[in-house]
Amino acid sequence: MNDERLAKIKKILGHFALKPRHYEQYGKVYKIFSDKGVFALKKISPYQGTNFIRYLQYLFQRGYNRIVPVYPTLDGRFGVLYEQHLYYLMPWLSNETKEDRSRQHEQMFRELARLHALSVQEVSVNKEDKVRHYEKTLYEWEKEEELLEGFLEHCESRVYMSPFELLYCLYYIDIKRARQYAKDKFQSWYEKTEDQEKARAVLSHGKISTEHFVYDDKGYGYFINFEKSRHGSPLNDLLPFLSRKLRTFPKKCDQCVEWIYTYLKYFPLTEEETLLFHSYFSRPGPIIRTVETYYKTRRPDESRFVKQLQQNYWLLKNTEYVIMRMVERERMKQEEEALKAQAEEGK
Repeated sequence: MNDERLAKIKKILGHFALKPRHYEQYGKVYKIFSDKGVFALKKISPYQGTNFIRYLQYLFQRGYNRIVPVYPTLDGRFGVLYEQHLYYLMPWLSNETKEDRSRQHEQMFRELARLHALSVQEVSVNKEDKVRHYEKTLYEWEKEEELLEGFLEHCESRVYMSPFELLYCLYYIDIKRARQYAKDKFQSWYEKTEDQEKARAVLSHGKISTEHFVYDDKGYGYFINFEKSRHGSPLNDLLPFLSRKLRTFPKKCDQCVEWIYTYLKYFPLTEEETLLFHSYFSRPGPIIRTVETYYKTRRPDESRFVKQLQQNYWLLKNTEYVIMRMVERERMKQEEEALKAQAEEGK
């Protein structure tokens, strides 16, 4: 054990009246074995500290208690500034899951929905800002379309295509369809909300993952790592997680669909939020960035770019499967509601 580091930890824990016996390090987190039990001491940037503590207090005031609490120091502070880092103290949870991996994700999404539901509020939307956002986004997407079409023409004009160029031509139709679907949903969102002056905002976790959702001895799940929390759309939590989960080999992720509907059961998205969800989720941004970088690189590493393009195409197809399953479920739901309405009228 590093004696110098242990001496530093002793100084920090002195502010909490704790005497560490020894510790184990897991990245930025220290598992502290002290005279008063086992604790977690985490190191973060001091710039994250103010908002982080404020958001935790806000959630507790709203009645959300599935957060690992942060202990105050002897003088009431929730962090100790030491050598240009901020340290805060929490209880150490065993994190022994008593359920399979899928159930763990379901519980996490259920708790995320509760977090959003308890923190939701209406915020004013500036119409001019919305128009600027809409026009800027469409302009950027049109420039991307010009890039993709221009690169396609460049590839087709070659006598011998490179492996990357050949693969891009094979993928182009799927890329174009995904872009058009995203654009259609985005335009529908704008038409739906053009005259609205209010929108929903929630406190987003910032980076949900099973690593940031831990369990106590009784099997209850708690969120940790709120350093990237902020007020905004619920999509700020959903979309990054799903994109990370689907960045893998080709697969039909029916579990992802179930996780989404677990969330929607406890915190349904509005029609406008659903349109934005489909738009941002389906947009093949990683592929576009890969093509643009390849096009602008003088002597690209062919093998590396082919690998990137293939992986991003798998992400596109995995995402497409989830979206199509969601569309199918919504269609079936509407048909069931229509049949039910007809049966009620026939009575």
